[in-house]
Amino acid sequence: MHSDSDTDARKALLEAVFASGRELSTAAVMFHTKLSELRGLSATEGKAIDILLRFGPMTAGEFGQHSGLAPASVTGLMQRLESKGIARRIKHDEDKRKVLIELIGDQVTAATPYFVDFMSGLTSLLEGYSDDDLRVIADYSAKAAEIQKNAAARLGNKAH
Repeated sequence: MHSDSDTDARKALLEAVFASGRELSTAAVMFHTKLSELRGLSATEGKAIDILLRFGPMTAGEFGQHSGLAPASVTGLMQRLESKGIARRIKHDEDKRKVLIELIGDQVTAATPYFVDFMSGLTSLLEGYSDDDLRVIADYSAKAAEIQKNAAARLGNKAH
């Protein structure tokens, strides 16, 4: 049986997790907005590059699944990346009716100088956690990202 003080403590912990998540989300959006501006991109374009780096060339539909963006938004985004010389459309190897979008050039090298300080700070922070702690952090982060991606997809569906 849980006491009222246990319930209050749990509620306070949950509130702390939600508050820190909001703070992290805001910091991430601001960092990526500034990073993208320095590269002449919108924040969405910067994150699109990240998706293509992580998963490789993909169709617009696949990009929509990874990003939660609606098809019309994906098409416009890919056109902007093409016009900036960052991505191009290529024929699908197996299904010639499909078109893939792929990155052009070494986007990792282009962005690396902007991440050195940030990644150094994260590495130092993570050194203070045990392997078990890191497993929990990684598990939570992956599951929270999936929940947010699904929520974005649902918001995209409401816009149409």
